[in-house]
This record gives sequence, structure tokens and C-alpha cells, in this order.
Amino acid sequence: MGVIPVEETHDPRPTGKLIALRWKHEHLRVILLGAILVFAITIMFMSLLQKAASKNITIIDNGVSSVLVTQTSNVTGFLEEQGIHVGPYDRLSMLPSDSLDEGSRIVIDRAVGVTVKADGKQAVTYTTEHTVGGVISSLKLSLSGDDRISPALNSPLKEGMTVEVVRVRKEVTETKYPIAFTVVQQKSKDLESGKQKVVTTGKNGLVVFKTERVFENGKLVSQEMVEKTVAQPAVQQVVAIGTKKKPEIVTLSYKGPPSSAEAKVVKLNGQSVKVKRMLNNVTLTAYSAGFASTGKSKGDSGFGVTSSGATVREGRTIAVDPRVIPIGWWVYIEGIGFRRAEDTGSAVKGKKIDVYYDSEKHANNFGLKRGYTVYVIGPVKPSAD
Repeated sequence: MGVIPVEETHDPRPTGKLIALRWKHEHLRVILLGAILVFAITIMFMSLLQKAASKNITIIDNGVSSVLVTQTSNVTGFLEEQGIHVGPYDRLSMLPSDSLDEGSRIVIDRAVGVTVKADGKQAVTYTTEHTVGGVISSLKLSLSGDDRISPALNSPLKEGMTVEVVRVRKEVTETKYPIAFTVVQQKSKDLESGKQKVVTTGKNGLVVFKTERVFENGKLVSQEMVEKTVAQPAVQQVVAIGTKKKPEIVTLSYKGPPSSAEAKVVKLNGQSVKVKRMLNNVTLTAYSAGFASTGKSKGDSGFGVTSSGATVREGRTIAVDPRVIPIGWWVYIEGIGFRRAEDTGSAVKGKKIDVYYDSEKHANNFGLKRGYTVYVIGPVKPSAD
């Protein structure tokens, strides 16, 4: 008979190690999924924290605007982080220690170096002003209404620019000049021919010139006459000229003693000339048609016209005292030559003759000369014949 095997009716009892392996096998997937989830949550949380700490900061550097992201907490850290240098003369809109918030705005005005010339000094200054007027104001340079600034006050500042302040001063001075009175002749039938009589005494006038002088930085650069005022008009002298004929030869009204040369023929400049009178110890001066002598300028009425109505001419015209030498008569002045009495003057009295020259400078240099001999000839100039 064969042996019948005996079958076990239940599983053998598991050991602790087997149980642990079985549990690890069943829960390994759960553990891995949990670890991945925890890591993802950690990464997400850190990203959220980092995003929460970042700030958008607007910076305007010398007019150029940009938006930068930073996690720094103050201005100093932000500038260092971005590599932005702020010079000692640059202007920062916030303090270096100020904290930064989302949307904070930082403005940097960059300083430029300009040379300023004013009041005899020159210096380089660094400024964050934008215009010439701004740097003038920041330096507290006072300006008058006539001062000149180069470039103009509204000009933009640029690195290396030179700003110059020119001090302008204007002054007006007054100069007074006498106006010599003119002599007007009137014919008179009541006076003998060759005689004269003052009907109205002349009186000098007064003219005032106002001259504006302009100084730049203390130096005179221009002067101009801005006003001419006749403060006191001259009074004409009216002289009656005799036209009444007389049988006798016209004689001078000069009451001095007769000269030994009277009515004699003398040699004058190589010519034999009959002279009516010789005047000794005559004083000579000189004048011109200019303002210094007559009070008139070119373009003025009567400029260059004598009291007799003749036009002045160098080498011919002299001014005399009509009581000594009649108007229209010729004379010979020793050392000067032949001249004709065509003009008068308030300062020409007695044995005094004023010789006309075109050049005012020559007339001024002529000076006063005494001791001259003058031969009074008559109304007709001697000819070479």
C-alpha cells in the first residue's frame, strides 16, 4: 500500500522581517509621492517668498529713465548692486540710507563742470543746474540791467562750457560850450561910407551836450552824444554899415596916433604898395570854422559863413575889429602875407587880428603872437603889376 501525503490545512505564520518587507513594498510608492510633493511645495513657497521680496524701482539717471528689479532694502545697496556711481557734486533725490519700496523713484542729476568768469575772477564750478541762469543764481552773482551774459541766461549748460559775466556801466556827462553870436550887417544911408555902428549888441549863447559813455568791466568801450540842447540862444549883433558918400577919402575910425608909414608906398612881398596906415604891436590869434571856434558844426546853418556874408577861406580870411580895419579891406601882415578883413568876433578888439585856418588843430596850435606889424591897404588887393 502506498503512503498518502498529509497536506497542511493553513499557511505557515509569517515572521516580523517578512511583515516589514511586505509593508515597505506596499508603501514605497506613497513615500516617494509624498517626498516629491513636499519638495515641490518647498520650491513653490521659496519662489513666492523671493517674489514677495523683489521690488520694481524706477531710476532716472541724468534724464534717462529705466525700471530695475531689486531685493535690496535701501538706496545704497541698490546703487552698489546696479553698479551706479554717484559723484560728490551729483544730486540724489533720496538719502543713501532711505529704504526702498515697490515703485520707489530715484532721480540722479549729474553735475557738469563749467568755467565762470565774473568780476575779474575765473573759477571752475560743478553744478547740477540746467541753464546758465541757474548757475548764475546758485553762485549768487547779482546782475544789473545793463550787464551782458554769454551765453544767454536760458542757454542749456554743457560740460566744459565757459560762462562770462560782462559788467556794463553807463554814465551820462554834460559839457557846456558857448555859442558865438553872429554879426549881421545892415546898410545905413545915415552913416558915411566906411563907418559902422553897432545897433544891437551881440550876446553869446550856451549849448549843452550830453554824452553817454559805456564801460565794460571798467574799460571805456564807446561814447556817443545822445542829446544837444541850446540852453541859451545867441543874440545877433546888428551892425549898421554906412553907405553915405563923402568927398573925402575914407579914413579909419581908429583913434590911435598916425603911423609914419601912413599914405606911403612901401615894399611888401616884393611889390610896391601904397598903404593908408601901418599898425604896430598887433596881436595875432587863429580860428577855424569848427565848433570850438564858432559853436557850429558841419550841417548847421551858417557854418563857414563870415559876419560879412563871405565864405571863409584859408590864406584870405581874417577877423578884425571894424573900428580899426574896415570890413572888406586888404591888409598885409608881416610874416603872414596879404589877408582880407571879412569877419568879426566878440574877442577881437582893438589891434588884434584872428587869422582863419581850415584845420582846427592848426588854429589851436597857433596860440597867441604879439608884436606884429600890419599894413592897412584898402578895399583893393594890390596886383603884381
